Amino acid sequence: MSEFEMPKKFKNPKNIGPMRQFFIMLFSFMLAGFIGVNLFLSSQPPIQHLEDFKPNVVTKLYSADDEVIKTFTAYKFEKVDIKDVPDNIKNAVIATEDKNFYHHHGYDPIGVIRSMIVNISTGSFSQGASTITQQLARILFLSNEKTFDRKIKEFIVAARIEKTIPKDKILEMYLNNVYLGSGAYGIAGAAQIYFNKPLKDLTLAESALIAGLPQAPSVYSPYNDKKLAIERRNQVLGRMLKMRYITKEQYKQATEEKLHLNPNPNIYSLNRAPYFVDYAMKELEELGFDETEISQGGYKVITTLNYAAQKAAEDAINSQVGNRQAAVFSFSPITGEIYVYIGGKNYFKSQYDRVTQSIRPPGSAFKPFVYAAAIEKGWGPNDMLEDTPVNINGWKPHNYNNRYRGQMPLFMGLMLSSNVMAARLIQDVGVRSVIGVARSLGITTPIEYDMTIALGSNGVKLYEMTIAYGAFANGGFKVKPYAIERVETSRGKVIYQAPKTRVMKVLNMNTSAVVTAMLKTVVENGTGRSASIGKPAAGKTGTTDDNKDASFYGYTPDVVTGVWVGNDDNSKMGSVYGSTIPAAIWKATMRVATQKFGNSDFDYPEIELKRYAAGEAKTIKDEDLTEEEPPKPEIPSNGDINGDMINQQQSVQTPNPVSFNNTFLEPVKQTAQPALKPMPALQPVTPGEPPVPPVPGR
Repeated sequence: MSEFEMPKKFKNPKNIGPMRQFFIMLFSFMLAGFIGVNLFLSSQPPIQHLEDFKPNVVTKLYSADDEVIKTFTAYKFEKVDIKDVPDNIKNAVIATEDKNFYHHHGYDPIGVIRSMIVNISTGSFSQGASTITQQLARILFLSNEKTFDRKIKEFIVAARIEKTIPKDKILEMYLNNVYLGSGAYGIAGAAQIYFNKPLKDLTLAESALIAGLPQAPSVYSPYNDKKLAIERRNQVLGRMLKMRYITKEQYKQATEEKLHLNPNPNIYSLNRAPYFVDYAMKELEELGFDETEISQGGYKVITTLNYAAQKAAEDAINSQVGNRQAAVFSFSPITGEIYVYIGGKNYFKSQYDRVTQSIRPPGSAFKPFVYAAAIEKGWGPNDMLEDTPVNINGWKPHNYNNRYRGQMPLFMGLMLSSNVMAARLIQDVGVRSVIGVARSLGITTPIEYDMTIALGSNGVKLYEMTIAYGAFANGGFKVKPYAIERVETSRGKVIYQAPKTRVMKVLNMNTSAVVTAMLKTVVENGTGRSASIGKPAAGKTGTTDDNKDASFYGYTPDVVTGVWVGNDDNSKMGSVYGSTIPAAIWKATMRVATQKFGNSDFDYPEIELKRYAAGEAKTIKDEDLTEEEPPKPEIPSNGDINGDMINQQQSVQTPNPVSFNNTFLEPVKQTAQPALKPMPALQPVTPGEPPVPPVPGR
């Protein structure tokens, strides 16, 4: 065969496989499309008066009572000429956002192909492949919606920008207009807010931190998460090293540099409920809005916040807590609307959210879960139990001031917050039953398999405890709180409306009714009477060992509120109990939060509570109403049984969510309680329960 003669298998086109033909055709179509798109984009006219554009920063967040609680007007916006921008920050932004910025015509073909492959494989628009020019197009002219239509417009506008102004001017406009979080538009504003420095004085590390913000300003903000901000900064430095903008020595020095933030960053131009706004922003992001879109979209965002109640709670905190910390969370147990959200005394000194992040022991506020488990097991509120010293395998809990009252009805044990009665009760119903109730009501923090949990020895979150109490108020239905009611465009078009409330049945209605009847006595005549608001309400005080934490959780048929007071360093607070400062804050909050609901009472079957035992009236004295101080749990050195923890993964099974029509369930007849004899002495541990480990007495 001649050296110029083709092999037979290549002479006949019929021998070309169908797959090879498909790929050849696909490549031809893609090449033709690419050429066509390039010709189309190159034919686009320039944009007139482009340099006069400024970012749209008119998005506002409103409370439910029509107060503006947050605006996105730039706190810092300062135009800077590209020649005055340090090389470090220019190089950091290019390395992070668009490494081929000076070599494309507004879009990066390789990046587009790569993002298309990722998006097709994941079925989403998670990869955008936006160049700096495309991002500028979006900032100045478009929205941030992740749709194919918006992406096409972005390509067209970017091409027109590239024909209008030179690359350096594009970069200058981007650096001046990009939102960098905490109210900063542009790099000069960010330098002032984050580091209290003029742009020219930024270090390499500080420049890299700012350059890492555009993709997710709140996520990477050093005020929200220092560790994540440093990780992101170091990623930017790594890209700068890879592109040879910096040396290995510069990289090493910058990654080791400590973060020195502006200690007084007047973060927002207007933020009247900052902890709530942070929560609402996260919810918006979960709904598909990103922070840049929110800040620059010109939206009207209507939230669920009751600003009048929020202000009342803030005023109460400022007048009551002194140098301590406090947190308040309030929402509707029926619809889930969040009414009050305060994560700390001073947001500008500490952005740590004590509603959803802090885990602190609830003290006696945990006791209703023990009583709920008992009611589920067949106990009634008038069944008798001994309020006398008890020894459970070496554990000897005691009442406040060692005061004991003999035999009492169950409801009075909760009303007067008897520690020994709670201990006797958890021994009878079993630790697992109590944990099961707590889990079903929404407590996710680890719970030790130990009887001391009856006195609130385990840490919980204020957010979850308040949700749990909400189920008592709502017929045993647990509802998920939410902050965003609806979102409107600048033209009034509703683009998001909160869906119909979804709830989950987690507790028998009779149990909820009985617990509520018992907790009403706490507010009417018991340890929580200082929280009385002159209308039907139920609640429970909580104080931990050495007065390190104090709380009050309570509810009406329409509003449930939790209050925590303490110190972040877990130090003692002196004479602060759940019945003092927390109850006062709760009272001030609830008086305003419940105003629009009038004096509505719980839509439950009537529960008769008898105040007599063995024919002798029980006299309630003032000393009985002193807030309890549960003894510090004394657990053996080997911890709980087998070192195991009952955690979130071991939670009890709960029914599937069901629709709820935002009204209370119709009253049902109270189910007959099994007859129980008075219980003067301890009952044996429930069969099947693991043995309780010996616990040394105090």
